Amino acid sequence: MAKDPFRTRDHVVEFDEIVAEIVRRSAETRARIPMVADVAYGPSRAETLDLFFPEGRRDRLPVHMFIHGGYWRMFSKSDYSYVAETVTSAGAIAAIVGYALMPAVRMAAIVDQVRRARRWVGERIANFGGDPGQLTISGHSAGAHLATMLFNDGSRPSGIKGAMLLGGLYDLKPLQSSFLAGEIALTDEEVAGFSPIGHRFDIPVAVEIAVGSDETPPFHGQAAAFAEHLERQGLAVSRSSLAGANHMSSIRDLGMPGTQASALLTRLLAR
Repeated sequence: MAKDPFRTRDHVVEFDEIVAEIVRRSAETRARIPMVADVAYGPSRAETLDLFFPEGRRDRLPVHMFIHGGYWRMFSKSDYSYVAETVTSAGAIAAIVGYALMPAVRMAAIVDQVRRARRWVGERIANFGGDPGQLTISGHSAGAHLATMLFNDGSRPSGIKGAMLLGGLYDLKPLQSSFLAGEIALTDEEVAGFSPIGHRFDIPVAVEIAVGSDETPPFHGQAAAFAEHLERQGLAVSRSSLAGANHMSSIRDLGMPGTQASALLTRLLAR
């Protein structure tokens, strides 16, 4: 029986080791980097974000929002604190976003949550020394999908300077026949309404689309198709294949200095 190309654990031998590593590194990050934890952007317990700050004076600093993956049904913002290592090293405030998980909530609720998190950043980050006019975003896997929902209205400015989409999902239809059918059961309405490949986007946003060279074919295919979709609309798109990286090592590397993934994020923050 063929392996499901979307079941990450089947294709990444070191899956558990990488998860343990990022959880450990995240705890170390929270202990070392100045932060404010569990800032509420909405009324529910899931609607919080963690802010991490570079050393020094906080005055109109660039801001970066990161949205974690996990196929919308696992992991938490605390598992990804380590991404703030790259962000704060570049002199920006990191906002690591939490959200509720499927199947307890549906896709519409999660998309609404990340949009409200972005709205909170626009309205409140100045109180923490950030400049909402210097906002970039990134996300991994399902988080990359959710990141697109922050600039997928081509009729009005998003206020986002750039986005890094790592190992993302841009066409949800194939997931209905994957192992996820039994876990989150995406409906036809969710596929139609929330597949980025069917949306128009804010043209001024510069987009980096990255995928690990060792990812399974659907991730390469979706990255290429979505890049072309954005380019046809007039967005500036850069494409990167992360050498020797799989679906999990690519996100681990995002917060690890000296890696290709970290370098791409640092480049985005310098825009």
